[in-house]
Amino acid sequence: EVQLVESGGGLVQAGGSLRLSCAASGFAFNDYVIGWFRQAPGKEREGVSSISMHDGSTYTSDSVKGRFTISSDNIKNTAYLQMNMLKVEDTAVYYCAAVEGHIVPSSPYGFDYQGQGTQVTVSS
Repeated sequence: EVQLVESGGGLVQAGGSLRLSCAASGFAFNDYVIGWFRQAPGKEREGVSSISMHDGSTYTSDSVKGRFTISSDNIKNTAYLQMNMLKVEDTAVYYCAAVEGHIVPSSPYGFDYQGQGTQVTVSS
């Protein structure tokens, strides 16, 4: 059974940092792409960043480029999203997601599995 468990969300002031973690189990980690998408109340789901466990190729949305960095630890089967210089508009529920294959999707709908989400709230 595929399981994705996010952690690391919370409340932070604008300009601050958070690191989200996604612990994965139940599948061959190296054969998947792991990504993060977010959804704020009343807004469309937005793809944030994704990484191929196979070759490390990544996708990062323009809205977070230069501030957020995705990485992975293939030994621990864990992906991370380091979020720096957070803005109020980054407030959302952040979901870890996974899809089998090597192509990194930019769409937040390009995944087959997702975690339960973790709330990130950025205050002004």
